Amino acid sequence: MAMFDLSGKRGLVVGIANSASIAYGCAEAFRMQGADLAVTYLNEKAEPHVRPLADKLGTSLFLPCDVREPGQLEAVFETIMAQWGQLDFLLHSIAFAPREDLHARVVDSSRDGFLMAMDVSVHSFIRMAKLAEPLMKNGGCLMNVSFYGSEKVVEHYNLMGPVKAALEAVTRYLAAELGPKGIRVHSLSPGPLKTRAASGIDRFDELLARAAELAPLRHQVTVQDVGAYAAFLASDAAKAVTGGVEYIDGGYSVIG
Repeated sequence: MAMFDLSGKRGLVVGIANSASIAYGCAEAFRMQGADLAVTYLNEKAEPHVRPLADKLGTSLFLPCDVREPGQLEAVFETIMAQWGQLDFLLHSIAFAPREDLHARVVDSSRDGFLMAMDVSVHSFIRMAKLAEPLMKNGGCLMNVSFYGSEKVVEHYNLMGPVKAALEAVTRYLAAELGPKGIRVHSLSPGPLKTRAASGIDRFDELLARAAELAPLRHQVTVQDVGAYAAFLASDAAKAVTGGVEYIDGGYSVIG
């Protein structure tokens, strides 16, 4: 038996862009442990890049989902209800801020850019939790992806720092509200990873190098490292754990 057995469990993975995505590393780990998956793609432009990965994973459901498009997120959950009738875990691995706001000082961020970043990166997780709640009749696990820049100022992380701080606060409140139903909520906080989303952060290569230099384990984490931890959290072995920010960063977060 696998150490963290997910056989018979069904999960939704939102946020795969390519094979370097955190969401893909997690999806691989979920499948390796026996879970059945639903995977989403952003739009028609993204579909050709994501479909081969979904096929490789042997996913049961492959669905479009742009949280900015009215009705698309709801349609994903309607399909899950119709096809599966249940959901055991969910991974939210999406974030967005307009480039001009992301590269500016926080004090210079535009109102529209700030609101868009909060809507896509944070409120969409709340929406997913609300839609997932009735499908998790026997409990479940909700996960999102954060970063250390939520609690400490990380140079060039800019607007995403306050946004991820809000996401982690939401994680704690949802854990308290949904805990009585056996639904656990976690923020995964990997060290810097070279993903497509991270490439939008100014001078990100410098942040990668610095993290590897400072982390006690002296190496960068991988999406597979994040996936292994996410698979554990999705399993019944982690049924007593909820509400936390889970660092998968080689110890980077303990260094001031």
